[in-house]
Amino acid sequence: MVRAATPAIAALVTAGVPHDVLSYHHDPSNQSFGDEAVAGLMARERGASISPEQVFKTLVIALSKGLAVAVLPVPYKLSLKAAAAALGVSKAEMSDRAAAERSTGYVIGGISPLGQRKPLPTVVDDSALTWDRVLCSAGKRGLQVALAPADLVRLTNAVTADILAR
Repeated sequence: MVRAATPAIAALVTAGVPHDVLSYHHDPSNQSFGDEAVAGLMARERGASISPEQVFKTLVIALSKGLAVAVLPVPYKLSLKAAAAALGVSKAEMSDRAAAERSTGYVIGGISPLGQRKPLPTVVDDSALTWDRVLCSAGKRGLQVALAPADLVRLTNAVTADILAR
């Protein structure tokens, strides 16, 4: 049996979810992980139609009752208030790096909503549902996975809501 490259890919394989794994060059000096993913994927997929709005970033947020995950398109900012409301709490703030990495088992810039060490409550921006496929981190910098948004929502037990800052 072939071992999956990351726990996120293993979760997709185990669940039998159709997906594509796409790689791009990650520059270790680049700390703008989402923008790098969009640029790398668009360059890699020349001629294919990948929109920046269908590439989703995974942000770990802190709630009064623990950590959670917000998944939203790379070009946009997260509304912490909207994410908190979607998750049924009054307040959220960005998690600190160490807590996010410890909880998910991934490093910042490679945090996937899938295959986390400890699955966290998740909210996916409802714009995902407008695409036939979305891309999100496959659990390693330089690696993305493309899948149907309904599969992303189902596998993460996510709620969907408008969580974009306006």
